[in-house]
Amino acid sequence: MHERLDQWHFVWAAVGIGVIGTLAMVGWSLFAMIRAERRRDAVRRK
Repeated sequence: MHERLDQWHFVWAAVGIGVIGTLAMVGWSLFAMIRAERRRDAVRRK
């Protein structure tokens, strides 16, 4: 009997990490954009 390494587990793990990383970067960018807009509006009001 010969056991082989199933590579699909690693493929799905890499895809999952990529998707989670992409979503985290999008969320971080949106948060930074909202903060920057609030700071810009605060400066314009003064």
